[in-house]
Amino acid sequence: MTTPSREFRFADRIADIEPFRVVEVLTRASELAAAGRDIVHLAAGAPDFVTAAPIVEAGRRALADGHTHYSPSGGLPALREALSAHYARDYGLDIDPRRIMVTPGASGALLLLSALLLNPGDGMLLTDPGYPCNRHFMRLVEGRGQLVPVDATTRFQLTGALAAAHWRENTVGAMVASPANPTGTSLSLAELADLSAAVRARNGHLIVDEIYHGLGYDGPTRSVLEVDPDAFVVNSFSKYFGMTGWRLGWLVAPEAAVPGLEKLAQNLFISMSTMAQHAALACFQPATREILEARRDIFRQRRDFLLPALENLGLTVPCRPDGAFYIYADAARFTDDSEAFCWRLLEEHGIALTPGVDFGHVRAREHIRFSYATSMERLEEAVGRLSRVLG
Repeated sequence: MTTPSREFRFADRIADIEPFRVVEVLTRASELAAAGRDIVHLAAGAPDFVTAAPIVEAGRRALADGHTHYSPSGGLPALREALSAHYARDYGLDIDPRRIMVTPGASGALLLLSALLLNPGDGMLLTDPGYPCNRHFMRLVEGRGQLVPVDATTRFQLTGALAAAHWRENTVGAMVASPANPTGTSLSLAELADLSAAVRARNGHLIVDEIYHGLGYDGPTRSVLEVDPDAFVVNSFSKYFGMTGWRLGWLVAPEAAVPGLEKLAQNLFISMSTMAQHAALACFQPATREILEARRDIFRQRRDFLLPALENLGLTVPCRPDGAFYIYADAARFTDDSEAFCWRLLEEHGIALTPGVDFGHVRAREHIRFSYATSMERLEEAVGRLSRVLG
């Protein structure tokens, strides 16, 4: 490595944006695998299934038919209409397609919302633990994620009472995820209504991350739009629809917010991948949904195997996850440094896990996230290795 010829000065925000530790774990796991080690991957927050064949074929047809130009900044009209029909079919909701914006992954939607809603110094309530990138998007626009400690008493979710107690003078809204990463817990319709009422009473904005919708195992997962038509909803084609590498998501917004969002999208993204959008049109075909529902059942079977297996090993799971593909386990019996513990498991035993410190501060050093987005065979191997480590 060459020595820099001068000292570089970077923006202050860089120091406040923490590394995404799961990516570091995945990178090291890949290095070990390339060197010949057998690594059991329980860290990745992505389905292990390849994109369903009807979606891939639709993408191929789009390329063959020459759909390689820019699309409108809000997304293909046909895809926005398909998403509107999806809300009507799956939730009984009438959502104007003009309120739906297609984005470059859910991350693109989060960036748009951060830029739309936060002035410098404004804050947004977030759960701790929670998905770490949310607060970093807000820091990027000189806002702040205001972390609210949550625990098993509220299933690690933000409630109306907690929102009221933690609301500050500079708070402009609250953001939750249902089902949530890393805990896999969801909010009921009554809980969503309670939270919405608390936020609306303070003239704030409510954002709900619904990217794991479709991956619910103990009953239907409810959308905040059923109780609050003015809420902002972030969703993605990555999880249930299995299109991680296609980088496509969407955002449902109040009609009054659409012009501002479109202006931001025009400047930040120009447009999304046109080929990916044409491929995504196949997501809603009956044959595709049949494939995706079968995969959902497989995820449920994996959860039902891994959850009791971890508890039998001495790990504590205070809240049964009802969605996504994560188990957030209390490992205090074995460690008070989850990051060092996870690195040791990877380096010495070939088990890739995500430390709780990736998701916040509240007892983070005692928690570990397990992802069951891998085959049953590999889950069984992981449990076998952990049993030898934990004794």
